[in-house]
Amino acid sequence: MSFSMSRDEFAAYLDSVRITGEVATARENNLDHIQGFLDGNEHLEFGVQWTREWDYDSVFEVMVRRAGLNPDRSHTHGQDTIGAEQCISALEEYARIFGEAVRAGSCILFATGHPAGLFPIYAVMAAAAKAAGAEVLQIEEGERFLDGDVRQIMDVVMFEQYGNLQHTHFPGPMRIALDQLEARGVTPDLVVSDHGMGGYAASTRKLLTIGIADCNDPGLFVAAEQGDLPVCVPMDDNVPPRRYEPMIDFILDRAGLERP
Repeated sequence: MSFSMSRDEFAAYLDSVRITGEVATARENNLDHIQGFLDGNEHLEFGVQWTREWDYDSVFEVMVRRAGLNPDRSHTHGQDTIGAEQCISALEEYARIFGEAVRAGSCILFATGHPAGLFPIYAVMAAAAKAAGAEVLQIEEGERFLDGDVRQIMDVVMFEQYGNLQHTHFPGPMRIALDQLEARGVTPDLVVSDHGMGGYAASTRKLLTIGIADCNDPGLFVAAEQGDLPVCVPMDDNVPPRRYEPMIDFILDRAGLERP
């Protein structure tokens, strides 16, 4: 496989489809979520165990530097941004770690709280990992969580409720999956995940984790800043999935893997 775009072309593409650049998330939502993370909001704490004291200014600075938020403090309403350069640089590290794990024949667990956006990315990554000889870990589906249950579809763990795959920031489905694996004496060598599931795996369970998060999800970027996970890719996590196709190609190319 050879990824055909130059770095500049890839950055322009990401901006053009609003994976980066002026993304859909409103500035006021981003700022509110920084405060919500600090307040321990159950939808925003992401299972992240603080290893230092965080305040609004320090989290804002992390989001500017790692995610490419607009640094203008007077900008409080309207559109906000994700940096294409931050996204691509993080994707390179993300792909490197993933590729090394696959070549080592590692045990890899895939899970997402964003089934409408990120699930298709992970499904292709899981298939590529299996084709190259890695072990993609399986769980027992159906264990109850809240008033739904945990499912694994195309090797990706997700939360189901009322017949629908749910967007969730809760760490619970990851806790269930890891507890099941631990009961069988299995520990993932790598977790590929996002949001509360990724934060819990990395920060609470101290597992090697690579993550993705949107610009209104400061928890995972704080976890990365603390050193809990080596990389968190900043990107809009809920654009129509076909727009992620070049990103999938980029990840597999940089990982040295073929698309299955």
